[in-house]
Amino acid sequence: MKENISPLFIKYEDLVTCVHDVIESIRRARSRVEEDPHKNVIDPFSATFAAIYHRQRMSDWLDGEKQRQSQKSWQNAIGNFHQRVLGKIDGWEDLGVGNVADLVNHDKKIIAEVKNKYNTTKGSDKVRIYDMLSGMLAQPEFRGYTAYYVEVIPKAAKKYDTPFTPPDNTTKGRRVENPVIRVIDGYSFYERATGIEDALSVLYAALPEIIAHEIEGVDPAMNLEPMFLELFNRAYGVDTDED
Repeated sequence: MKENISPLFIKYEDLVTCVHDVIESIRRARSRVEEDPHKNVIDPFSATFAAIYHRQRMSDWLDGEKQRQSQKSWQNAIGNFHQRVLGKIDGWEDLGVGNVADLVNHDKKIIAEVKNKYNTTKGSDKVRIYDMLSGMLAQPEFRGYTAYYVEVIPKAAKKYDTPFTPPDNTTKGRRVENPVIRVIDGYSFYERATGIEDALSVLYAALPEIIAHEIEGVDPAMNLEPMFLELFNRAYGVDTDED
């Protein structure tokens, strides 16, 4: 591997470790599903409709179902990946699993809760996160800090950094707008975390070769496929042909 592809804001060996941990999580998730894909009961009616509609043998459909079942574990692993990468940036601390928030930077006076995608968290949990962040900001050690709810993959390929006011189904209203409790997309947060405008682009460009190196039999040249960049551009609305 070429170490000069490493992003400027994280040590190369740290990035390799973060990638390795994701691959291991994926392997474990896939292994559990392979051992017993019927642990979570499969709907035979849906399976029959889907297999016939897609002109598949049931065995082929089941292979796809195994991948679908393990997908949630994959998404959790990717969310943890971003938390760990951000936590290895100078000045940032990864607070680990089970703490009130995921990240803190005392120099920038920022605390953050990181989720992989805008729809990862259901509405009632967003209210809980708001209350948790509000509670942290009320503590003396976090006075003057800004709290971010980070959605790494944004909705509708938009960048945003706005007050976080999740709806509360129990009151039929929204949490009170607070200028220091905010929701932000991943592209914008990586820029804020690193001071590098295209930090997330640089990170993404480094991943394919490192991932390929971690998986036996994968051609490292896969990272040259234009679709890798196209997917990123579509997710964040950057560097597209329309620009």
